[in-house]
Amino acid sequence: MKLKKLAQLVALMGVVGPVVAQEAAAPAMQRVEVTGSSIKRVAKEGALPVQVITFDQIEKQGITTTEQLVRTLSANGTGADNMTSGNNVFGADADRVSGGASFASLRGLGPSSTLVLLNGRRIATHGASGKSVDLNSIPLGAISRVEILKDGASAIYGTDAIGGVINFILKTNYSGVEASVSTNDTQAGGGATRRASLLAGTGSLESDRYNIMASLTVDKAQQLNGRDRSFVNGFQPGRGLSPDTTGTPFANQMAGAGTALGASFQLPGDANKYLQANPLSFQGKCDSIAGMSQYQTALWKDVTSPLRTTYSCAYDYGADYVLQFPVERANLLSRGTFQLAPDHRMFVEVLGSRTKATAILTPMQVQATVANKNLYPVGGAYYQDLSAYIPSFDRTKPISYKWRANDVGNRTQENTTDNARVLVGFEGNFGKWDYKAGISRAESSTKTKLTDGYSYTDKLYAALASGIINPWVGAGQSQTEAAKQLIESTKFRGDFQHGKTTLTQIDGSVSGELFQLPAGALAMAAGFDLRREGYSFAQDVDATQILLSPGNAALKDASRTVKAVYAELLVPVTKDLEMQLAIRRDDYSLVGATTNPKVAFRYQPTDFLLFRGSASKGFLAPSFQQLYSGSLSQELPNGVIDQEGCAKHPGVPEYCAIDRLDYKTGGNTNLKPETSKQGSVGFVIEPFKGYSASFDYWAINTKDRILNRTPQIVLANYQALNQYIHRNPDGTIEYVQAGWINAAGSRVRGLDVGLRGEGKIQDAKWTATLDGTYMDSFKFAEYQGQEYQELVGKFYTRDLYLRWKHNASFGVSRGDWSGLLIQSFSSGYKDQLPNGGKGTPPPGFKPDVSSYTTYNLSGTYTGFKNTTITVGIQNLFDRDPPFTAHNVDEVVGAGWDPRVADPRGRSLSFQLKYKFM
Repeated sequence: MKLKKLAQLVALMGVVGPVVAQEAAAPAMQRVEVTGSSIKRVAKEGALPVQVITFDQIEKQGITTTEQLVRTLSANGTGADNMTSGNNVFGADADRVSGGASFASLRGLGPSSTLVLLNGRRIATHGASGKSVDLNSIPLGAISRVEILKDGASAIYGTDAIGGVINFILKTNYSGVEASVSTNDTQAGGGATRRASLLAGTGSLESDRYNIMASLTVDKAQQLNGRDRSFVNGFQPGRGLSPDTTGTPFANQMAGAGTALGASFQLPGDANKYLQANPLSFQGKCDSIAGMSQYQTALWKDVTSPLRTTYSCAYDYGADYVLQFPVERANLLSRGTFQLAPDHRMFVEVLGSRTKATAILTPMQVQATVANKNLYPVGGAYYQDLSAYIPSFDRTKPISYKWRANDVGNRTQENTTDNARVLVGFEGNFGKWDYKAGISRAESSTKTKLTDGYSYTDKLYAALASGIINPWVGAGQSQTEAAKQLIESTKFRGDFQHGKTTLTQIDGSVSGELFQLPAGALAMAAGFDLRREGYSFAQDVDATQILLSPGNAALKDASRTVKAVYAELLVPVTKDLEMQLAIRRDDYSLVGATTNPKVAFRYQPTDFLLFRGSASKGFLAPSFQQLYSGSLSQELPNGVIDQEGCAKHPGVPEYCAIDRLDYKTGGNTNLKPETSKQGSVGFVIEPFKGYSASFDYWAINTKDRILNRTPQIVLANYQALNQYIHRNPDGTIEYVQAGWINAAGSRVRGLDVGLRGEGKIQDAKWTATLDGTYMDSFKFAEYQGQEYQELVGKFYTRDLYLRWKHNASFGVSRGDWSGLLIQSFSSGYKDQLPNGGKGTPPPGFKPDVSSYTTYNLSGTYTGFKNTTITVGIQNLFDRDPPFTAHNVDEVVGAGWDPRVADPRGRSLSFQLKYKFM
């Protein structure tokens, strides 16, 4: 067998590794064609399922960001890893330092279980969180194609790829000059995007022995506010949705010893001892203030105590969320390739990017208490006397209250992330042996500035205690100029925190034929991967002095060395059967060593039918943040019920209606690596020329899965996790210990479906495709000893595991014209039940969230010399996100869920591309 044919065959089986990631040589282009939809695709389909998306397809879909691209993948999870959902500080996977970042999560196993590569090599993880590669750092305008390896635990790239691999292949060996501009504007306003790119190259490897190219892409996304979309509405009590918060712009008064309401209050003829009150609630006028409403106690009576909510107002702060916050990106790629000799090449690649994302959160919630020394004083100009409603009201005492501090402003964070990588590589062959080698250095640094909405705690509390600031601003009223100036004097603005990840890597591989067997040549590949990973995170100021400041505790200069070697064999057992045998050993300096095998087969009994399958093991080491981040003290956003304590002390507020509850988060040095076993089996068939179908059933079992344990999870499972609930001598909760743990694991099953068709009608060509994923089962246990729970088709705070997702397309081309219609579909699921699932929901509550289908239509014209014009409509039928009654505190969204849907609505895209040479 000739060397080029062997290289192609080895690549098909996934055994060459970095060879697959390169495009400059002719064999690599042929390998891309292998994943096409013709008979050749079936004849040369590999043992592992790989989805390929070209840059042309990306542009015609109107996709302008890598996050949008990844969300179209049916194999990608439906989780809170997008920029909208990530703009949060609560929830099972809320990442307090990844504002402005977005991540991939194949199979819904989390960003850490998805390996994101650039030209087959690793790049630095996000500078602040350090958990995975920020998709914003990928130079989308410079890519040639994207390859998605849906089989996990790659023996070449790393066994931490439990969910799979997404490999972005950059353009190489380009000659000429090309410029493009694109816009995307929403019909309803807000959220527009702009992009401009320039690609230039000179030289030919064949004739000039060199090629130098560079690509620059700049794009910008504008802000989209929640109140700009009618479906963003958190107050729909008849459908089971209302805000579960009593932090309101017109403040609710709270009870407390030494305050005007006392430790509690009673109303005539009512034996209950209440803890909060609002005059608007007594008057039935909570809704006189924009966004406020009467608290719907019946909906949340088993989640938040009625003693706190019956006479309180609520506020739909979920509608204040920014659905798309301002983002500016710039990506630069420069690559020089030099032909050192006929069979040897050297290349130098420089990549740089900057992302500036302004994360905007809702205004802070402030509590005025005796302990905080910020009670509203007796004699203050805005002292609120409730004696007309509450006979026991003591006008000689100061007022305790809970206030949504809209006048302080939205909490605004400017996150600037810089990414850089320099790579020097060599590739070529010695006779029948191919080789690849490279050395690279990559860095990602994130700097966060607080620009509004944050105040020094002591200054703000003193300002509130002065009585100058009015926490009860009525409709049509505003703070006085003196109050505005006082609020401004309390604010912190400036550099707040910074983080940095580094990656130094040396890698190499060889591949070739060993000897001939009766059925063909025995091929092999072997390689090594040496990495030095580093991470640091620190505050620029004392974060403890700033009220409700974001971020994690400092982690100074952690690093580790990873040494890996791998070897693989491609064994032709018979003419129709090939086996892939692989083994990889990784040695982490701070975690330990692991050896993981992989086996795959490819059996093609006829020209139109192919069977394939694989089995492997995976190993995911804990991240620096998961291991070593320091302890951070926080408060739960709402009053909660201590289920154990309330059962023993019914009706006692300290147990049954906790005013506020402290909890701590942080790293866990006792974390064990997450391990997995996975496999797939499937077939590809082409019964007629131009029509093919692939079906791959896959399964992934994980053990010791690394997850963030929230205080809500601890409290809900207090019988099993009681050791994490720390109590005072009187039995009340002092604090809850949350943070990273090794969960029992998960058991995931699913089916990937791929359909391809192409044909010709007279002089018009057509193509049709469908890529879909059927999630058969996702069973999960939150902690050791818990029974595995089925999550598919059910609301869940971490990810939504939808039964079926697909992307389907139909394209037609004739002469200079082409058109593309894209359908994206996500199945529905069981909604979150109001009141924690207890009691009977209101009659208007529907337990099922409907499916979500959108269509994108685009047309392209190339009739003008060197010019390509593409016009598209995204969300053609202007489909609103499906309604969901979930509580906004755990997942961003008020009446909708950004994990499923795009809030922009119908939009029009326009792109103009011109080639100068």
